[in-house]
Amino acid sequence: MTKQDRAVRTRLALIRSAAAQFEAHGYVRAGLARISAGAGVSSGALHFHFADKAAVAEAVEDAAARALREAAVRGHGGDGCALQRLVDVTHHVARLLCADVVVRAGLRLNVEGAAGRVRDLRREWRECVQGLLAEAERRGELAAGVTPQRTGAVVLAATTGIEVLAREDQEWLARPSLTDLWQLLLPSLAAPRLAGAVDPAGSDPTGSGPAGAEPVGSQPVGSQPVGSDPAVSDPAGRGPVARDGQAEAGRAGLALR
Repeated sequence: MTKQDRAVRTRLALIRSAAAQFEAHGYVRAGLARISAGAGVSSGALHFHFADKAAVAEAVEDAAARALREAAVRGHGGDGCALQRLVDVTHHVARLLCADVVVRAGLRLNVEGAAGRVRDLRREWRECVQGLLAEAERRGELAAGVTPQRTGAVVLAATTGIEVLAREDQEWLARPSLTDLWQLLLPSLAAPRLAGAVDPAGSDPTGSGPAGAEPVGSQPVGSQPVGSDPAVSDPAGRGPVARDGQAEAGRAGLALR
């Protein structure tokens, strides 16, 4: 492994460790010492990659934004039913939030404005929803009298409610919860010709897909001990924090509101 490869893996380990700290404690209370320790590196190694905590937070937010935009882009791609793709992308984002601490922390930081609000993920989510609904309207998929603007407001309000509830109970991000939401909404939104054609549970029966992929940075970080980096202080070669599962999902939810 080259020195450059080791540096990339160390940086990713630091981002994941920082995400865990930001999600658990918020930006203000998260400490650089705990971030470096969680990644198994020295404070010097952290400062080699990031000038300060704000720079670490910006890197976490950037990584989350990329993952969420990829899910949104996949939702807009293809020639299939736009309403089905809207349903699918909500399920994809929920699975991303369940699987990846970086995405959850990035959303929290974005809401707090901790990284300077270079981007606005809530606005980007709104544009994703409204874009798919506008496409559905062009395709004749919406019922008579249903407009993308009013429908988008309902979808955004519903996903915001799920996000708030999920902070206390992660089951609100589970597939059945989103399925129930779409079972209620679709009969009012979809044109009669689509009755029964749009699956409220999502068109991917296995629950895999873009949001079921590896967490942000997990492959590069996990495939090699971070201790192999010359800047790492841990002589045992201890790797980065473990991959985060669904048990950690409840605090962030669909914060793309």
